Amino acid sequence: MTVIDIPGSKSVTARALFLAAAADGTTTLLRPLRSDDTEGFAEGLKSLGYAVEQEADRWRVQGRPAGPATTDADVYCRDGATTARFLPTLVAAAGSGTYRFDASAQMRRRPLAPLTRALTALGVDLRHGGAEGHHPLTVRAAGIEGGDLALDAGESSQYLTALLMLGPLTTKGLRIEVTELVSAPYVEITLAMMRDFGVQVLREGNTFTVPPGGYRATAYAVEPDASTAGYFFAAAALTGREVTVPGLGTGALQGDLRFVDVLRGMGAEVSVGPDATTVRSTGRLRGITVNMRDISDTMPTLAAIAPYADGPVVIEDVANTRVKECDRLEACAENLRAMGITVHTGPDRIEIHPGSPKPTEIATHGDHRIVMSFAVAGLRTPGLTYDDPGCVRKTFPRFHEVFADLAHDLGGR
Repeated sequence: MTVIDIPGSKSVTARALFLAAAADGTTTLLRPLRSDDTEGFAEGLKSLGYAVEQEADRWRVQGRPAGPATTDADVYCRDGATTARFLPTLVAAAGSGTYRFDASAQMRRRPLAPLTRALTALGVDLRHGGAEGHHPLTVRAAGIEGGDLALDAGESSQYLTALLMLGPLTTKGLRIEVTELVSAPYVEITLAMMRDFGVQVLREGNTFTVPPGGYRATAYAVEPDASTAGYFFAAAALTGREVTVPGLGTGALQGDLRFVDVLRGMGAEVSVGPDATTVRSTGRLRGITVNMRDISDTMPTLAAIAPYADGPVVIEDVANTRVKECDRLEACAENLRAMGITVHTGPDRIEIHPGSPKPTEIATHGDHRIVMSFAVAGLRTPGLTYDDPGCVRKTFPRFHEVFADLAHDLGGR
């Protein structure tokens, strides 16, 4: 059995940084993720005048319920979607001044419109510097009264998360009626973390009522990243071995841990205990048809191991993967075809047939999840290379080193 120490969750770290910045008092984050995305978020907070102290395994954030310490700032969000969506929301609610946000070319292509329309509907003076609904943008903040909103979160649950976290910072609170929702488990992460910072959201179906009153600081332990763990669980299922990830068990917040249920459906043995999850291979992978709407970040992982199954793998309801760091659905299809695999795609689905993959250079499109997913395939198809292997720094800077150790432990298959 191989035990893998997975770094902290990107999703949890980003939410914790927002909540800590808005809270009354000093919050200590234990084992936060250190990656380009989270470092960018912390750097953004510092640009806004928040005090953030970063040590190896703990970060301290001095909260400012009244908003940023500066009334004028430029914030560069790098490639981070959470940074680019959460920080403008934070300053709109709690700031008093003018704040300019920009991001990388990759992030500039990703949509913001449902969120920026919602903020504008709440009275926020928000203006785009280029294409409507995209970065760059300027927020002239003066607080938010609150009220009722209708929101389409069918493209990204991050729009809803940003508004939920904004709610307690408004004068009257928010009532949000969601018309469409994707990646619903990420919203559950948000609600659970808001409770830990002192706010209880009332949910009735797809209507969320968020009270005003602000947050209280706390000590918060960041659990390992379940999406990242998926690469290692898939590696076990693919290579006939066993992998255990401590820190992710029955009480885990992250819905992406449900990826192990997909592997179970393909024939792997899965054990989820109180403090760890183990996946062990039974020696074969079965074909499967699966709806991955709520765990779509793990779609590339399944796509990468699909050719090694004994029947077709059909992944459905993943249209939102087309507006991630790249069009992940097409990126997976492109690379699998380059490996000699038969693939069919539709607007929200991909069908992958069994085959004998051949080595090729993976076109990463600058997307960390494409690299890490096809690294799993590389355990069975030696010789795969990547046109941009370094893009893993976005969420897991040491991925290649850790995965090489795993490959050695698994026998280099």
